Amino acid sequence: MPRQPVDPALNSVANQSGLNDFLEGASMNTQQRIVAAIANNPIVIFMKGTPQHPQCGFSMRAAQALQACGVPFAHVDILADIEVGDELPDYSNWPTFPQIFIKGELVGGCDIVVDLYQRGELQRLTREATGA
Repeated sequence: MPRQPVDPALNSVANQSGLNDFLEGASMNTQQRIVAAIANNPIVIFMKGTPQHPQCGFSMRAAQALQACGVPFAHVDILADIEVGDELPDYSNWPTFPQIFIKGELVGGCDIVVDLYQRGELQRLTREATGA
């Protein structure tokens, strides 16, 4: 997917859905916090950085694909919550980041999400997940 300027309106949607404060403030162990983030959000990306300030190219590309779908999604910055970053690969059986979950299911990482976007499938999946 070519780098495109991100629509500021989409940035504000992602801004409202950062989960790090929720996850850090919750009185749950790390595994429970991961499960809660996935269960309570139709779409969530575990990434390095945030959609507004990604800290790696793969996270940036995956977040841009989600933003281009025009639906709200939650994000967890694994650099800000090291425990989640350490434990998520064991939970998901997926070793790398970003990791994108839609309706509780791991969709995959950057390459898979970008491919789904290019084929028009990500748009459908995200609309169905959010009822948009």
